[in-house]
Amino acid sequence: MKAAVLQSKGVLTLTDVPAPAPVGDRSVLVRVGGVGVCGSDVLRYGRGKAYHYPLVLGHEFSAVVEEAPEGSRFRPGDRAAVFPLLPDPADPMTQIGEYALSSGYDYYGSRRDGAMAEFLQVPEANLVPVARDVPLVHAAMVEPAAVALHAMLKFRLPAHATALVIGAGPIGALAAQWLRILGAGEVYVADVDERKRAVMAGLGFPVIDASAADTVDAVRELTGGRGVDCAVEASGLPATLIQAITAAAPLGQVMLLGDLSGDLTLPQALVSSVLRRELRLYGTWNSRITPAGRSEWDMVVHHLGRDLKVAPLISHTPSLEEAPAMFADMLERRTWYNKVVFAVADQAQTELIRPGVVGGVA
Repeated sequence: MKAAVLQSKGVLTLTDVPAPAPVGDRSVLVRVGGVGVCGSDVLRYGRGKAYHYPLVLGHEFSAVVEEAPEGSRFRPGDRAAVFPLLPDPADPMTQIGEYALSSGYDYYGSRRDGAMAEFLQVPEANLVPVARDVPLVHAAMVEPAAVALHAMLKFRLPAHATALVIGAGPIGALAAQWLRILGAGEVYVADVDERKRAVMAGLGFPVIDASAADTVDAVRELTGGRGVDCAVEASGLPATLIQAITAAAPLGQVMLLGDLSGDLTLPQALVSSVLRRELRLYGTWNSRITPAGRSEWDMVVHHLGRDLKVAPLISHTPSLEEAPAMFADMLERRTWYNKVVFAVADQAQTELIRPGVVGGVA
């Protein structure tokens, strides 16, 4: 089968690899539908952040079942989103359903070969059913949407809450939508990128041009000087984390969603204001697939295509054959992009060419 293999730093080749071996309990052979590119994939590709070489990237993906074990709830042709983490059953955190907080887990696309390939074997427990009318490139967005949901569920939203999301990339855009779905009264989105702001404005969010005005000043003006109840840092920059903390109202909450790109020193006066405003700062990591049937992943699938819109966030849908060129362009910023989702399976490519075949791609 074909796979896009990261051979070394900055060297990605499309090559033939052996068929995947069964994984874990009740392994299911799946055909990869769509696979999204995470910022961590770009770092592994171009910044030497891979655990090992060679490596097949890809942890945000959808799939079509090819072969399932006897008695499975899945049948050939069924669609699914795939939870990429393989927990260590012996870890105490695994035993309470906190797979991502365990220390001995495995992971598709980072610690083991991932989904930038035609086929993969995955444990049945890692599959979350997706309706047939959900396009495969959209279903590949379930993983980042679940990461954003996991973070937003940590907030205790007061009545008619105000919120700020700094960073209108895919995760920030998904976080803003979840805040609105969960009941926030007003969600402001700040970014320096005009095209990303346009996407968010198209989704009905008031946007702040962070390249033309100070985000904190803009928020204070919009909120009558009070600040926001919930502030989300989704850019991964030290300066924007300081902005998120500064923009929070008394008794406000701040979410550290972006993975910081550098060290951060908090001024003494800012720390003092955190104390005096009695702010709450949250860390977040990954998402939860437990309890089965009522997890964050199930919630994402329920809202996908209804009030959770992923199509406007997807800027590129290349084929797997285009992966080497696409990654090089992303690393060198030779092209503007928002969310890149590879259409791997023939069905995924057909849905792009002929919208409406199985739900269409808006």
